Amino acid sequence: MNLTLEDKDRIIEMAWEDRTPFEAIELQFGLKEKDVIAFMRANSKPSSFRMWRKRMAGRTTKHTALRSDDVNRFKCNRQRSISMNKISKR
Repeated sequence: MNLTLEDKDRIIEMAWEDRTPFEAIELQFGLKEKDVIAFMRANSKPSSFRMWRKRMAGRTTKHTALRSDDVNRFKCNRQRSISMNKISKR
């Protein structure tokens, strides 16, 4: 699979996010959970990978099937939509 640098950065970002399930990564990039784990192992320092695995163990939000029924989105409802054409003015 040929991934751009931006794709790799986004996969790493999504993998670290608590609220982003592995199913969202699979939907966008075609990587199953085991593929994400292998990707993170290959693209992280060993200590960072261990920290990520420890953090992801037991996270019910990383699996759609384990989430409560009232969560039906990939992003926080307080998160604004960001247009690629706009520059933040903060």
